[in-house]
Amino acid sequence: MTLPCCSSKELWLAHIHPSFRSEIFFTGNFLLPRFVGKRGVSENLICRANIRNLPEKNANYAGKRKYSGALTSVRRALEVESDIDKALNSFLGKLSPKEQTVLLKEQRDWRCAIRIFRWIKSQKDYVPNVIHYNVVLRILGRAQQWDELRLCWIEMARDRVFPTNNTYGMLIDVYGKAGLLHESLLWVKHMKIRGIFPDEVTMNTVLQVLKDAGEFDRAYRFYKDWCMGRVQLENLEFESVDLDSVMAPMSLKHFLSTELFKAGERIPPSKILSSDEQGSNRKPRMVATYNTLIDLYGKAGRLEDASDAFAEMLRLGVEPDTVTFNTMIHICGSHGHLSESVSLLNKMEEKGFKPDTKTYNIFLSLYNDAGDIEAVFKSYRKIKESGLYPDTITYRTMVQILCKRKMVEEVDNVLEEIERAHIDVDQQLLPLVMDLYINEGLLEKAKLFFDKHCTREGISSKNYAAIMDVYAERGLWSEAEAIFFQKRDSSQRKDLVEYNVMIKAYGKARLYDKALSVFGSMRSSGTWPDECTYNSLIQMLAGGELPDNAKDLLGKMVEAGMRPRCETFSVIIASFARSGQISDAVEILQEMLRVGVEPNHVIYGALINAFAETGKVDEAFRYFRMMEESGIPANQIVLTSLIKAYNKVGFWKEAQKIYGKMKDLEGGPDIIASNSMINLYSDLGMIQEAESIFNALKQKGLADGISFATMMHLYKSMGMLDEAINIAEEMQESGLLIDSTSFNSVLTSYATNGQLRECGELLHQMLSRKLLPDWTSFKIMFIVLKKGGIPTEAVTQLQTAYEDGNPFARQAIITLVFSVVGLHTEALESCEAFAKAKVAFDSYAYNVAIYTYGASGDVDKALTMYMRMQDEGVAPDIVTYINLVGCYGKAGLVEGVKRVYGQMNYGEIELNESLFHAIIDAYKDAGRHDLAELVDQEMRFSFPEEEATESVNFDVEDS
Repeated sequence: MTLPCCSSKELWLAHIHPSFRSEIFFTGNFLLPRFVGKRGVSENLICRANIRNLPEKNANYAGKRKYSGALTSVRRALEVESDIDKALNSFLGKLSPKEQTVLLKEQRDWRCAIRIFRWIKSQKDYVPNVIHYNVVLRILGRAQQWDELRLCWIEMARDRVFPTNNTYGMLIDVYGKAGLLHESLLWVKHMKIRGIFPDEVTMNTVLQVLKDAGEFDRAYRFYKDWCMGRVQLENLEFESVDLDSVMAPMSLKHFLSTELFKAGERIPPSKILSSDEQGSNRKPRMVATYNTLIDLYGKAGRLEDASDAFAEMLRLGVEPDTVTFNTMIHICGSHGHLSESVSLLNKMEEKGFKPDTKTYNIFLSLYNDAGDIEAVFKSYRKIKESGLYPDTITYRTMVQILCKRKMVEEVDNVLEEIERAHIDVDQQLLPLVMDLYINEGLLEKAKLFFDKHCTREGISSKNYAAIMDVYAERGLWSEAEAIFFQKRDSSQRKDLVEYNVMIKAYGKARLYDKALSVFGSMRSSGTWPDECTYNSLIQMLAGGELPDNAKDLLGKMVEAGMRPRCETFSVIIASFARSGQISDAVEILQEMLRVGVEPNHVIYGALINAFAETGKVDEAFRYFRMMEESGIPANQIVLTSLIKAYNKVGFWKEAQKIYGKMKDLEGGPDIIASNSMINLYSDLGMIQEAESIFNALKQKGLADGISFATMMHLYKSMGMLDEAINIAEEMQESGLLIDSTSFNSVLTSYATNGQLRECGELLHQMLSRKLLPDWTSFKIMFIVLKKGGIPTEAVTQLQTAYEDGNPFARQAIITLVFSVVGLHTEALESCEAFAKAKVAFDSYAYNVAIYTYGASGDVDKALTMYMRMQDEGVAPDIVTYINLVGCYGKAGLVEGVKRVYGQMNYGEIELNESLFHAIIDAYKDAGRHDLAELVDQEMRFSFPEEEATESVNFDVEDS
C-alpha cells in the first residue's frame, strides 16, 4: 500500500528551490517544511499550495519513509484480515500519532477510514486533533458521503476540535469538485461567522472552485476583496438557488438548518486574526495562486489581465513554475497568438524550467487548431526526444487529430505505441477510431480493433452506443446488433441510449419488426423508453408507410404519461395523408387537440394537400379556414395545395385568385405553385396565360424541367410543333436535362416532330450521363423505330422481349435506335456490348445485330452473325429473313435474295407483307428493278390494298 502523504511533495518542492532550507515536521493537515530564508511571510503556505499542483506519482516517495514495525504489521493485517476491528485490536497503543495519520490517509474506502478512526479514538490517552478530522472529512467528501461528513463534523464539535483554514479549504475543495458550488461557498460564509479569515491557500481554493464553475466575475471580485482584507458575502450569493430543492445531496435549506453550522463553539478570540493582522492591500506570495489567477483570466478571455498577473508575480519575486508557463502558453495560443506561445516556451527554457509532457500536449492542440500537422508531429516527437513519456492526454489528443484528418496509418502507429506502453486506449477514442475505420471501408480492421480494445471491463454504455451509431449511420445494422447483444460483465448494464441507437439502426434498415422487438424487451431489462425512443419508432414507422403501427405507438406514449411533440403527431398525419387514409389523419389531429398540442402549418398543410390530391376542395378549404382561425398565417405550401385542389377540378379562376395572393408573400409564388398553374392552363388550352407565367419564371431563373415539359405538352396538344421543338431546344441549353423524366419530355417532342436523329443523339447523351431509360423512354424508342421504317414484326418482337425482361433486350432496342437514325458508330459500339458475349441469344438479339452490321455496310459481319445464329440452333424468324435480304441487296447478292424469295413462294417461309417489301427494296439496291417489279406484282396479288396493315399500338402523346 502506498501512502498518499504530502511529505514527498514538500521534498520535491525543496529540491527545485535549493535556496530554501527546511526541516520537515507535522503541522495541521499536511507535512509542512519550516523554511529559513529571506521570503518570510507564510512560506509554509507556499508549500501547501504547490503540493496540490504536483504530480500525484511523487506521493510514492512517502511510502519509502521509515516508520515503526507496528505500522507495517497493521498494514499487513488489514490486507489479509476481513475483520478490521480484529486486525487492529492486537496493535492497540502501538502506533504513534504520526503513524495513525499515515494509516488514515492510506484508506481509499470511506467505510474503512471511519472504522479505523473509531479504533484510533478508542485508544487510551488519545487526544482528538484537527489533523485526523481533516483527513477523515476529506475522505468522506471525496466519496460524496455527505450525511457521514455531517455526523463527523458534529462529532468534531463535540470533541471541541476547532476547524482551521486547512479544514475549510479542504471542505470548499471537496464540495466544489462534487459540483455543489453553492454549498461549497457556504463554507466561506461559515468561516466568516466563526471569525476565520481565509489564508492564501483557502482563497486560492475558492478561486479554483469558482473558475471551474465558470463564475469568473465572482472569482475576480472575491480575489480583490481578499487583497483588501475582507470577504464580501454578497459576492457569493446566487439568485438561481432553489431553497426548497431536495434533489441535490444537500440542498441550501437543509445545509443551513442542520447542525452543520450550529454545532461547535466559537473560535477563541485569541485565535482570530485582527484587521491589522489580516492586512489590506495584500498581494499573493504563492505561485499556485498566480497560476489560478492566470488561468482564470485566460478562461474569461481577459488576455491582458493574464499578462499583467504574470508580470506582477515576476515583479514581486514570486518564481514561476512549469504550470505558470504552461498556462500562459495555452492562453496565448488559444487566443490566436501562437508566436507568443513559442516565445514563452523559449523563455521557459532560458529560465531553467524544462517543458513537461503537458507543455507539448498544449502545443499539439495549438498546432492542430492552426492546421500545421507537421508541427503537431514535431511536438509529438519532442516529448520522447526530451526524455519524457507521452501520457493519456497526449495519446488521446494525437488520435483525435489523426482520426479527424483520416490518417489511418498514423493512427495505427500511435495505437501500437499505446499498446507497447501497456496503456488501455482511452474510452473516448474508441468510437473515433471505429468511425475512421468504418468510414474508410476497413470493416475487418474495425472488427479486430473492437475485439481487442472494446470488450474489456469498464467500457461505458455511452461509448458502446457511440460505436453502434457509427455502424447504424452507414446501414450496417448487423454489426451494430452484434455489439448490442454481445455478452458483457454483469456490472455493464445497457443504458437507454444503446436501445435508442439499436432501434435507429433497425429503422434505417427498414427492419421494423426487429425494432419493435427491441422496444418490447426494454422494460424486462429494467430500462424504460423515453421520448427519444418513442419518437424514433414513430418516425421510422410513419416514414415506412406503416401509419397504423405508428398510431398504436403514439397511444402507448400518451399512456406512459408523455406528451408527444407537434412533430411526432405531424409525421403520423403526413403518413396517413400520403397513403390516402385521410379519416385516420383527421383522427390523429383530434387526438392532438385532446392532449393540448396545437397543430402547426405543417399539419394543416398535409391535410389540405391530402384533400386537394383527392379533389375534395370543400374539405381542403374547411381546414384552411381552421388554420386561419387558429392564427396561423397561410404559407406557400398551403396555398400551393389549394391551387392543386382547384387544378383537380379545373377551377382556374379560383386558382388564379389564390396565385394572386401568393404574389403578396415574401419571395412570391414558389415553383410548385407556378407549375401547377401552367398545368391547369395547359389542360384548358389557355396558351397566353400559361406563357405569361412561364416567361416570368424564365426571367427569374426559376423555370425547371417540369415547367418546360408542361409547356411542350401544351404546344404539342395545340398542334404547335415548332414551338414545342423550340422549348425542347431551350430546355437542353438551360441544362435542365437532369433525369430520365426531363429527357423523356424532349424525346417526345422530337419524336412527334419526326426529328429522329435528334432523338438518337439525345438518347446517347442520356446514356453518357449514366441515366437509365425508363418505360416511357422505351415507348418513345419504339415510336422512333416505327417511324424509322423498322417493320411492325421487328418492333413487336422487341417490345415483347422488353416486357418479358429478356437478357440484352434493352441493349438491343437502344442499338437498333442508333442504327435507324444513322448513328452507326454509336450503334456498333452498343452492338458489340452483347454481340461479343459468350452466351446464346434469342432471335431478337441476332436480328438486331444482323440489321446493325448490314446498315453500317459491314455485310460480312452481318452474315457471320447469321451463321452463328444457326450454329447456336436458334431458328431464323420472319424478322431474320427481312434483315437478311436487306444485307443481300446492299451487297449485290441477288442469288441470296432469290433464295429467300423462293423459300417464301414454296411455303418454307410464311407469306409476309413486310418481307415482300424487304425483297423489293433488296432487288432495287442490287440494281434489278425488273425483279423488283415482278415481286411487287406478286405482293399486290397476295395482299390486296384494301386489307388493313397491322400496326404497333403506340401513341407518342401517351408518353
